[in-house]
Amino acid sequence: MSHPLEPRLAAYLAGKMPDTSDVAVDQLSRIAGGASRETYRFRLTWREDGETRERRLILRRDPPASLIETERRIEFEAYRAFRNSAVPVPEMLYLEEESDALDHPFFIAEEISGFQAGPGTLWTEPYLACHAELGRRKWTILGEIAKADPQALGLTTVLPPATPEDSWRRELDHWEGVLDDDETEPLPIVRAAIRWLRAHPPPPPPRLSVVHGDYRTGNFLYDTEGGVHGVLDWEMCHLGDPLEDLGWSFNPVWSFGRGLVGGLLPRDEAVAAWESASGLKADPDALHWWELMGCVKGQAIWISSGKAWIDGGNREPIMVYPPWALQNAQDRAMLKVMGRL
Repeated sequence: MSHPLEPRLAAYLAGKMPDTSDVAVDQLSRIAGGASRETYRFRLTWREDGETRERRLILRRDPPASLIETERRIEFEAYRAFRNSAVPVPEMLYLEEESDALDHPFFIAEEISGFQAGPGTLWTEPYLACHAELGRRKWTILGEIAKADPQALGLTTVLPPATPEDSWRRELDHWEGVLDDDETEPLPIVRAAIRWLRAHPPPPPPRLSVVHGDYRTGNFLYDTEGGVHGVLDWEMCHLGDPLEDLGWSFNPVWSFGRGLVGGLLPRDEAVAAWESASGLKADPDALHWWELMGCVKGQAIWISSGKAWIDGGNREPIMVYPPWALQNAQDRAMLKVMGRL
């Protein structure tokens, strides 16, 4: 049975491809996950220059309510900025900011197929042997993101302005505000963490960097040799302290109980790979601040997800799973980072 979005998506794409005919969409299927966007894969076929052609593509559509509220243009432009760079990303094709075509705004990108994304596969054969190489590649790419010049990439006109001095306060204010709006019960551990963060602000970075915002195991495409073929989920991209991404990637909930950062590498090896690629030094005290900040951010996201589900704005299982599975784990992670566990 065909998906009801297929003819509508085909009509939209036909309007973007005026020199073609017989534009059709089939095999549209939802990809599990994607709490901030609905993600689908599909096949596009068309005739051009007397030949039938096809391409596998991805549709990322805004949902009725999201785990995190993000700006689709920022995600689209971040992908475009890093295309053909040391940071592997899929090609972006079309951005639609109106809701007429598919009921909600969306964008369309190429599908990079043949690789894995979910972290669960990493703990099975034949991926067990690639962890060290994958970890080195993971944090090398993160260093490349930190090293990139936001102005040269054209992102300073897209991402909200920031200053090195206020980068920590902006992030802490934002995620504390999410907790203020969405908590449904007292949260003493995360509130204690916020008090500590405000009392011990980190030094400003030497310069602002592009911050991916959700760089973790599970948000990139990998193979059995430890290669990374696509960095995904740029919806929280912004300008800020490059240690923010490094601290988030060290959030203990991303270790998956394996005693390694990201479940992949010893901490010192991950830091060394990042420093070598970025040309920056990860000050231990500043990194500790951002690691705890990442725990606060994580808890805010899980709480916000649960609130959206409770309020009925989005009853997808992915919305209720994070608070159910991760809220207690994130509390324990905060205590661990604070030296209280």
